[in-house]
Amino acid sequence: MTRRTLADDRRRRKMMTALWVFLVSLAVIILIYREMSAVLYILATLGVTALLLVVAFSDLSHAGEITDQSSSKET
Repeated sequence: MTRRTLADDRRRRKMMTALWVFLVSLAVIILIYREMSAVLYILATLGVTALLLVVAFSDLSHAGEITDQSSSKET
């Protein structure tokens, strides 16, 4: 890939991330304004559960091997 394409891909990813952050923030603000705290509690619980599942299923057992290989290549 050319440098221009990589820069465009990074910019696109940053814009999508910013859009998601804006939309989620807007949704939370609307829920707070409408005093729908029960929905906020449910969404927060689901968010924490999703984060815990991502961490639980991540392959951390091979992380040490990757860092060992990269440090041995440097020397």
